[in-house]
Amino acid sequence: MLQQWELFLEQVGRKFYPVHIEIETGMHRLGFAEESWEELGRHLANADYSIVQSVFSHLAASEDEAEDAYTLLQFDQFNKAADYLASQLSYSFIRHISNTAAISRLPQLQLDMVRLGIGMYGVDSAQGLQDKLLPAATLRSSIAQIKSLDAGSTVGYNRRGKLERDSVIATVRIGYADGFPRSLGNGRGQVWINGQPAPVVGSVCMDMTMVDVTDIPGVKEGDDVIIFGRSLPVQDMARRAGTIPYEIMTGISQRVKRVYFEE
Repeated sequence: MLQQWELFLEQVGRKFYPVHIEIETGMHRLGFAEESWEELGRHLANADYSIVQSVFSHLAASEDEAEDAYTLLQFDQFNKAADYLASQLSYSFIRHISNTAAISRLPQLQLDMVRLGIGMYGVDSAQGLQDKLLPAATLRSSIAQIKSLDAGSTVGYNRRGKLERDSVIATVRIGYADGFPRSLGNGRGQVWINGQPAPVVGSVCMDMTMVDVTDIPGVKEGDDVIIFGRSLPVQDMARRAGTIPYEIMTGISQRVKRVYFEE
């Protein structure tokens, strides 16, 4: 029915504007709440230049088993809204509500389509399928300089990195301006060098980060540094930074070079 309506508009020379309707089901962010459905349906039914292509909603906690009752309540509320809008229109539309976690945890919520978000990058926010996924993105850098420092020396701004032993410190070409959070400073974060973890020393700088490579043999300037990837999951980095993988991955700045591989 929708395709027939589009064809009709093309034949009579009228432009139409596809619209996507978000239903508020308990996320309390955006969307049409139940008290506005009647007015919404009336407006859409009388709209001459727009077509509803999809109706959707957002699940608030689909990754959390303890919130499954709330998730199912959201699903029921969404179906109620979508059914009402369908009764007001003379054509059908696409319905979708499932995100990455719901796709794997609650398959009964899959409708006409699903929205695979962070799962497309090989990250399972619900942690139920992670062993079946492969990370699709790696953030890497390289070592700019290596220096040997005596015990008692300090590293970085405000002298926050205080060395308790003679150490070998590598300066890595990445900082908070690239998306490596300052919260990973002072030993909280780590990177991967020559197959081993190297803890962050001192504060993360805007363009550089210092790490301890004392116990990693054979490290040299120019060596590859994995910030996150298969050997060092982005989930680990996010946990150490006190955030979620979504924020880490979307926080990589535009000045970081992107290289795309396709199999």
